[in-house]
Amino acid sequence: MKFIYTIILLSLCCSCAVSHRADYHFNAKLPPQKMQEDAVLLKKILEANHPSLYWYTPADSLDYYFSITMGKLQDSLTELQFKNNIAWFVSKIRCGHTSVTPSKEFIETVSHLRSKQFPLYLKAWGDSLVVLGSLNAADSVLTRGTVITAIDSIANRNLLDSMFQFISTDGYGDNFKNQVISGNFPLYYGFAYPIKDSFLIEFRDAQGLPVKTYVQLFVPVTDTTGPRQNSPKNVQLPGRKQIKQNKLLSKRSFTYDTSSQLGYMRLPGFSGGHLRQFFKETFATLQKDKIPNLVIDLRENTGGRISLSSNLTRYVKTSTFRVADTAAAVTRSIKYAKYIRGALPYQLAMLFTSHEKNDGKYHFTALEKYVYHPYANRRYNGNIYVLQGGYTFSAAAMFVIALKGQQNVKIIGEETGGSEYGTSAIHIPTIVLPNSGVQISLPLYRIVPNRTQEQTGRGIQPDVPVMPSSYYIKHGVDHKMEVVKQLIQQSIKP
Repeated sequence: MKFIYTIILLSLCCSCAVSHRADYHFNAKLPPQKMQEDAVLLKKILEANHPSLYWYTPADSLDYYFSITMGKLQDSLTELQFKNNIAWFVSKIRCGHTSVTPSKEFIETVSHLRSKQFPLYLKAWGDSLVVLGSLNAADSVLTRGTVITAIDSIANRNLLDSMFQFISTDGYGDNFKNQVISGNFPLYYGFAYPIKDSFLIEFRDAQGLPVKTYVQLFVPVTDTTGPRQNSPKNVQLPGRKQIKQNKLLSKRSFTYDTSSQLGYMRLPGFSGGHLRQFFKETFATLQKDKIPNLVIDLRENTGGRISLSSNLTRYVKTSTFRVADTAAAVTRSIKYAKYIRGALPYQLAMLFTSHEKNDGKYHFTALEKYVYHPYANRRYNGNIYVLQGGYTFSAAAMFVIALKGQQNVKIIGEETGGSEYGTSAIHIPTIVLPNSGVQISLPLYRIVPNRTQEQTGRGIQPDVPVMPSSYYIKHGVDHKMEVVKQLIQQSIKP
């Protein structure tokens, strides 16, 4: 076993190394043959290893989409253009854990650059677009909360559909895509539409009347004046302890108010942040101070470690539970491993933890069979309000699935990005295409919490739907938290 651990450690160290191409330029054109070779290789890797390649899209349909992609690779393209074509194809798999990113060199290069871009940040949901902010600081017309109806005479629905095609998500839900676009509308607008000097914006004024205006392209200004002479000289930088505390707060936080009888736990993810200790201390506080209401905010939580999600579930679940009754891979000998960063440690793990069953799949039997029990003395028995949204994904969605329908739990917000029926995850190495360096995440297991449930291809629906609105965006009010407070007031008996 010591030898195996040594191999795993060495492979992890090697996989973390970044290959640098000395002559790399992010705007250089890739020749058609090299891009086509990468695309064909990617398809072979997916066909050999992906556990849910045809879960939502039949093989003949995926072949059709691939032929369209190959047709777009007949002329030289930049890496970003090639990546977007690959992302379009990969999105047709409808797997949120199979996503596409540029090469490491591209990411490192452009992270230091500021580029021209569409100037508005917009919140997206349904067919709605609402202004969050503008890169043009002087814009006094399109302020926060303004309702947009079209850009360059293209209606919102068509705009969003054009941007959605570059984003992978589970099944048929669009809410994860809405969240991604809301986080960086200028970026995804630039993927779908040409960047030009000005854009025609159609919107509603304060009286709800249709109005049109032009906004200018955002052009970053390079500061050529040198160091500022009047900058503060005695700025106190945060110490190591403060930096560590800020880092922990970015991973998790808990506040409570005895007067309002409400505890609030924010969990942006299930990784890092010493979460086991955090959960233990938080629920001890809730029990000691007899706080009757708890909000668990998973709106930013895109997942993480299943073991940490399950650990939190044990504090609030009233009955035994399993993470999945199906956790299956199509192989435990990863094909084309030389093109998959991190393949070796995952392959070794699968050799020891997966077993072939009658269906021809390799099952993670320990995960399928393991039954979790709620904590006997530390379980929270108060009212629980789980906030979810489009970013609620993977291990976070599993947490919601485990609690949905429990008597003291209400799920509030929007449809999750993670599918209710199941997802593909657990081990997720990265494909690195040899000619372009473009990266594609590759989940190795299909996970289904409850296979008797109907597969609709949609996310988890809330018990109490609360959608965004221009009014609450304009006034900076957390509408979902306001609904929680109303529900608590309604539950208090006079």
